[in-house]
Amino acid sequence: MSTCTHESMINHHGQGLFAQALAQLSETVHVWRERYQMRRELARWSERDLHDIGKSWSDVAFEAEKPFWRA
Repeated sequence: MSTCTHESMINHHGQGLFAQALAQLSETVHVWRERYQMRRELARWSERDLHDIGKSWSDVAFEAEKPFWRA
């Protein structure tokens, strides 16, 4: 009697083109989401917090107004 698991059923000869594209898309969406969240967080910082890291409100406005897909 043999036991088949999901891991043993995976083709380990390399990912297909679709799987690679899906993985890249997933990574891109993850980066975009992190960027969006970090910019929203930065926009909530106080003047004192910004001073501590050497940034001004104009720096924050410039960064926070960027679309999530722009680095």
